[in-house]
Amino acid sequence: MTPTTQPATRRGILTLLAAIGTAGLLALGGCTAREEAPLSTFVLLDGAKTTTSDLKGKVTLVNFWATTCVSCVKEMPSIVATYNKFKDRDFETVAVAMSYDPPSWVLNFAQTRQLPFKVALDNTGDIAQAWGDVKLTPTTFLLDREGRIVKRFVGEPDFPALHELIEKLLAQS
Repeated sequence: MTPTTQPATRRGILTLLAAIGTAGLLALGGCTAREEAPLSTFVLLDGAKTTTSDLKGKVTLVNFWATTCVSCVKEMPSIVATYNKFKDRDFETVAVAMSYDPPSWVLNFAQTRQLPFKVALDNTGDIAQAWGDVKLTPTTFLLDREGRIVKRFVGEPDFPALHELIEKLLAQS
């Protein structure tokens, strides 16, 4: 049976599975070529601003998350541990709360868990849009010192492998 003679429902399912498979491979494989991170201005909880340009020179983890995301809450202690392990070696972390996350919830979460890194609010959704229309949380990007995306993780990263990759990037001058 050729695709054109398959019932419409079966063709639709096959198309959907192919799309999911491709998206899954992209999510698992990360970025193959190092593309420049989008120019973004992050508005932090204290009102300060930092940009992707400000982060150049450091290996940076940009984590899109939400207080209502169970996986995000589960991985946050590992994000904190990663930051604490590498913070003295030109490593930075920016946790970007999604636009649908109430700012008061984000502030409460950051304070009660004493998040030691930069926490930004994406009130308009423009940052998530610029970073590839991020909709699934957690989604995490690892940037090299030049501000290029080295890897994209959808879901919780394999933290030992992430730490290995951070070590390699920090060793590069």
